[in-house]
Parts: sequence; structure tokens; C-alpha cells
Amino acid sequence: MNTKDDEQRRREALRDIERVVEQSETIAGTSLGRLAAQARAHLAGADADAADPIEVWGRRIGRTIGAVAFVVLALYLVVTLAARWTG
Repeated sequence: MNTKDDEQRRREALRDIERVVEQSETIAGTSLGRLAAQARAHLAGADADAADPIEVWGRRIGRTIGAVAFVVLALYLVVTLAARWTG
């Protein structure tokens, strides 16, 4: 009787370990993948009305310009602060 209980507890422990491993991979792997997919869909204008190509392309262009402007301004800030700190 004792060996059956031990075997059952061992199987439950192995199932718990497998579930923890699966969930930890899911959290790290799919979070970044989901974030990248959301960013890609956002920049592609996936939320626009697909029947109106002008709206889709307008959103794509506007969001791309916004992303480029953000990167340029962030780089400008870094360069300006680096120049101020160094001298």
C-alpha cells in the first residue's frame, strides 16, 4: 500500500514539474512573440477597415512616420545629453 501512494505522489510531482516548465516557457517565449505581433499589426494598420485601402495605407504611413520620429527624437535626446555630460 505504501508503494502505491509513493508512486502516485511521484506521478503527481512529475506532472507538476512538467506544467511549471511549460508555463515558464510560455511566459517568456510567447510574451515577446505576442508583443512583436501586436507591434507588427499596429504598424500595418490591421485595425483599419480592410474594405477601404486608403484608410489602411494612411494608417500605415502615419504610424511609420510616428515611429521614425520617435526614434529620431530619442537619438537626438541621447546625443544632446551625452554632449552636455561630456563637456
